[in-house]
Parts: sequence; structure tokens; C-alpha cells
Amino acid sequence: MSTSAPAARRGGRVAYAVLAVAVLVSAFPLYWTLVAASRSNSELARPVPALLPGPRLLEHLQAVLDEAAIGKALVNSLIVSASITVGTVLCSTLAGFAFAKLRFRGRGLLLGAVVASMMIPPQLGVIPLFMLIVELHWVNQLQAVVLPGLVSAFGVFFMRQFLAQSLPDELIEAARVDGASYARIFWSVVVPIARPGMAVLGLLTFMTAWNDFFWPIVALSSQEPTVQVALRQLGGGYVHDQSVIMAGTLLGTLPVLLVFAVLGRQIVGGIMQGAVKG
Repeated sequence: MSTSAPAARRGGRVAYAVLAVAVLVSAFPLYWTLVAASRSNSELARPVPALLPGPRLLEHLQAVLDEAAIGKALVNSLIVSASITVGTVLCSTLAGFAFAKLRFRGRGLLLGAVVASMMIPPQLGVIPLFMLIVELHWVNQLQAVVLPGLVSAFGVFFMRQFLAQSLPDELIEAARVDGASYARIFWSVVVPIARPGMAVLGLLTFMTAWNDFFWPIVALSSQEPTVQVALRQLGGGYVHDQSVIMAGTLLGTLPVLLVFAVLGRQIVGGIMQGAVKG
């Protein structure tokens, strides 16, 4: 036992060292964005660029606000991303619960169709989807971006797999014996157990919706932009101002970091809860 304890301590130090290096490598792009946003183009073009933040961050952030409708774009992106995240998490959890625990005719066929739809490139549906929003008179309106993303095949399959492993059949049977309806079972039994999976799916969905560029630039104009559409207006001219572009990128990244900070507790808490139960 005395020889295994030092070995365990050495293994723990090595693990922490590896994790520390991984954190530094992962955080360096964000740190470099801050540095580049606070320096000038000439400073960034030096053979040995500066590695510490400079004094021009507020100046470049003001340039971002002047060159692009970034304030309106942030609000639009928050509305679009939050709506898509809530709709995707709710619909995917409902469908995942049905595919995982309910018995109905054609369940396997429908699940196979959901999985098969993940193999279809989204670009193939752009033209008919645009024709649909034109018929609905939704061009340059936020619902044209929100409604197509309210449910995803990946979300349905992800929640189906999560609930199939995490939700015991005995809990559902006990709730049915007590006279609970399926709606009551979903809200009182399924949702508390599915919360970690919903947090992970919500984080992935929010990041995907926030970073989406292709469909918003097709469905929206420069008068109703999202963040990614507004950022393309930055750094114009013969020589692109990389500092202003980096400042806009930094401003557009902050909401994603905030969402990760909020949902990260749910993710870690769900993992720890599952480990204690195991």
C-alpha cells in the first residue's frame, strides 16, 4: 500500500499537468482574439507580434458598432438562437422519450427515417425552403430562420439514446400504476432525469444556431442581420482591418461563453450525479 500511494500521487500530477496543458491550448485562440482586438494592424504584422493585450480594445469595439449594426444583430441572434434551442430541446426530448420508452406501430421505421435524414446534406433543401418562405411572405423576418431549426434529427436521436440508457422502465410503470398520464410522466419523471442530456443538447444547439451563417444570409437582409451576417461587414476597404474584425469576433463570442457558463453546471452536475448513482 505504501508503494502504491506515491505512484497514485505521481499519476495524479501527470493527469493534472496534461489537463492544464489542454486548457491552455484550448483557451489560447480566445486569448489571441483579445490580443488582436486590442492591437493595431501594424503591430499584428510584426515578425514577432505582441502577446499581451493593448490599449485599443474600446476603440476597436466602437468601430465595430459604427461599421455594422452589431447591436441589432446581437438581439436578433439571441432571439433566433434561444428560440431554436428551446424548440429543439423540447421537441427532441418528447420524440426521444417516445422512441425510447413507448411502444407503437412503426416505431423502428420512423426512427430509421429520422436517422436516414441525418445523411442528407442541408444544402439540398435550401431552394425549396426559400421558395416556401417566399410563399409565406417571411423573407427578411426572423421566423424564416427560427422555424426550420425548431427540431433536428440529431437532437431526436441523441435524446433517444440518452433516455434509453438513463430512464428505467420501472419508474414509468410506477407512475402509470399511480394513475399519471403520459404528459405528467414526461414533466415529472422524464424531464428531471433528462436534464443533463437536455443541457448538452441545448449547448450544442445554441452554438450551432449562433454560428450559422449560410441560411441567415439567404433568408435575411442587411437590415435584419444576425451576428455572423453583420460581422462580414467589418474591416472593409482595400486592406482589411484585422483588429476590428477580431473585436467584432470577440463581441460575438461572449454570449456563447455565457451560455456555456450557465449550462456547464448542469452538464457537470448531471455527470457527477450519474457517477454517484453508479
